[in-house]
Amino acid sequence: MIGRRVTLYPGIVCGGCEFCKRGEPVLCTKVSLLGEHRDGTMAEFVCVPADNGLSVPDNLDFAQGAALGVNYLTAWRMLFTKAKLQRGESVLIFGVGGGVSLAALQIAKAAGARVLVTSRSAEKLSRATGLGADATVNASPDRITEEVMDLTEGRGVDVVIENIGGPIWNAALKCLVRGGRIVTCGATMSDQPPADLRRIFIRQLQIFGSTLGNPDELSGLLEWCSDGRLLPPIDARYPLDRVCAALSYLESGAQFGKIAIDI
Repeated sequence: MIGRRVTLYPGIVCGGCEFCKRGEPVLCTKVSLLGEHRDGTMAEFVCVPADNGLSVPDNLDFAQGAALGVNYLTAWRMLFTKAKLQRGESVLIFGVGGGVSLAALQIAKAAGARVLVTSRSAEKLSRATGLGADATVNASPDRITEEVMDLTEGRGVDVVIENIGGPIWNAALKCLVRGGRIVTCGATMSDQPPADLRRIFIRQLQIFGSTLGNPDELSGLLEWCSDGRLLPPIDARYPLDRVCAALSYLESGAQFGKIAIDI
């Protein structure tokens, strides 16, 4: 419908492969992503299939609606589809200054979980506390496990959300309770960490890989926003002709929340 306010599901899929047919288009064998495999959306006009446009709730502006399609959708799938997070469980989220990690904090808290977050920035940890984080960890990788165990009275957490890889992978595994679940969606520092297989099978840990999500998961996320359970924070807004300044700010790593380009 012309004039409808929408946010875009960022994956263009074939609709005919076995994964699309079974309701998992995020696994489509021919999926192409806006901004990665085809032109992105930092433009006045974007052309996508009509089904990729999902209605934005009236309580979200365009920047907030646009924030949901990648980071928040990724975090939603990690927590609910993969980890199957339950109310009252504990979640450890690494690098809360990052987009997916910040989204995971908000979603996990709204789901009734106890959330622990890590960051190397005291300021970002303070802001995470303002968004509901129950405990914060600012420690080197070799000290993270000790601090998490202190915060959980030696038990460990039910779920770990991480996208760093390499230097924190062992700590992430050691922070899990027996039978716990870890979900990874990236490897920003290294994609070849030690496997620690003995810990995995003795403690019966579950490891899930995840990226992005499906349109129906994005619909569920939008419903939460419509109900007021979730509101993406926008850290800064720039007009299109100041895109270079926006990218410089992003590169600085100082942001907490999304950086929006107003078209």
